[in-house]
Amino acid sequence: MRHHQTLLALAALAAGAATLPAQALMRPAPSGRATSEVTLSYPRDSAPPGAQPAKIRLDYGQPHLRGRVLHTDSLVPYDKPWRTGANGATTLTTDVELVVGGQAVPKGTYVLWTLPARAGWKLAIQTLPPPATAQAEMTYDPARDVARVDLRRETLPSPIESLTMWLIPSRATGVARGELRMAWGTTVLSTDWAVR
Repeated sequence: MRHHQTLLALAALAAGAATLPAQALMRPAPSGRATSEVTLSYPRDSAPPGAQPAKIRLDYGQPHLRGRVLHTDSLVPYDKPWRTGANGATTLTTDVELVVGGQAVPKGTYVLWTLPARAGWKLAIQTLPPPATAQAEMTYDPARDVARVDLRRETLPSPIESLTMWLIPSRATGVARGELRMAWGTTVLSTDWAVR
């Protein structure tokens, strides 16, 4: 019996050692995906019959600085539309009508672009591109803008390594509201959102 257990242990060790070189060759992807989500629901005993919670969700590719400088021709140049994230488009999906930065945004799914400039940044909220053209996702078209809002900008004392976006709900009473915030490097950008 003891001999049998020893053989099983040696076989398991050998199998693990065989996969070690393959695992050692694995590399992390240069960026990943991240989300931020707010769930809206009625207070207890005040929900209309059949009411379901609603969601507001950001989904974005999360690039990392990895020693690079943020505002360069190859990363996030000034005065050119930026697809705000890495790889696939950054999307905002809302189950409710919103006001973002003072502008109406109907419920639906949208692509977010930022327009970085030294004088100030803007957020462009666009309709989804035609489904058959993946290239449209990579090209900014002002004709698809649903809203274009000014972003508040702050500078951090030390940089944030990975692009991070938040939908931060307010604790204030009344209409559901909050802040859409994004930060990367030493730049923090934000605007307000509220349910319409």
